[in-house]
Amino acid sequence: MSTIRPFRAIRPKKEHAEKVASRPYDVLSSEEARVEAKGNPNSFLHVVKSEIDLPESVDHYDRKVYEKARDNFNSMIKNGVLFQDEKPMLYIYAQTMNGRTQYGIMGCAAVEEYEKNIIKKHELTRKDKEDDRCNHVETTNANTGVVFLTYRDHDGVNKTVTEWTNNNNSEYSFTAIDGIKHEVWPINDSKVVDKIVGYFKEIPELYIADGHHRSASAYRVGAKKRSENPNHRGDEEYNFFLQLIFLHLI
Repeated sequence: MSTIRPFRAIRPKKEHAEKVASRPYDVLSSEEARVEAKGNPNSFLHVVKSEIDLPESVDHYDRKVYEKARDNFNSMIKNGVLFQDEKPMLYIYAQTMNGRTQYGIMGCAAVEEYEKNIIKKHELTRKDKEDDRCNHVETTNANTGVVFLTYRDHDGVNKTVTEWTNNNNSEYSFTAIDGIKHEVWPINDSKVVDKIVGYFKEIPELYIADGHHRSASAYRVGAKKRSENPNHRGDEEYNFFLQLIFLHLI
């Protein structure tokens, strides 16, 4: 069985979503990120590539970089750019390019399933890159980057996603400068959330499509916090990490 856990997302207010949205930390150099975030204080690049707000002489793995990411993240919450949902939910995400739309469900995966290889890997990781993500997660106390997963098709999940997106308006909908359209639907009906969670219990394994270093670091941080917690139960947030499970193409 596979776990998908609803969570209380910290996400942009609707009016800020397009400005907050950024590309992942590992597809841009620091120089490219400085250019892309220029004039946009709400870009999430200030969190995931926080060295852009420090002198270029600062090493990218310097402690100051992670502390700046934490401070920028907290400022975005304090200033009302980001907010946290009141109850745990799952979120449907759609990306449209060249007339084709790909849907995914965002929730949390279990670090235990990463350890037990229920979440399948296909790449080796580098310790220095794992260390970087571990420091980022620990210092910000957040998963600021998502792990992309996929799985063998399940009709129940696909049908539920189709019904929800057909019958509900998206919370976010915008087209980025590269021409790709992004849409998000929070699933605020607990019965529908429970249905999706139940369907994933029928799915024997998940596969990492992208995010081997992010998932490895989430596992390492979770293991560390578990060892440091004498009252560990297993349901603490450090036992889970942010995932986006892509479904199907239409």
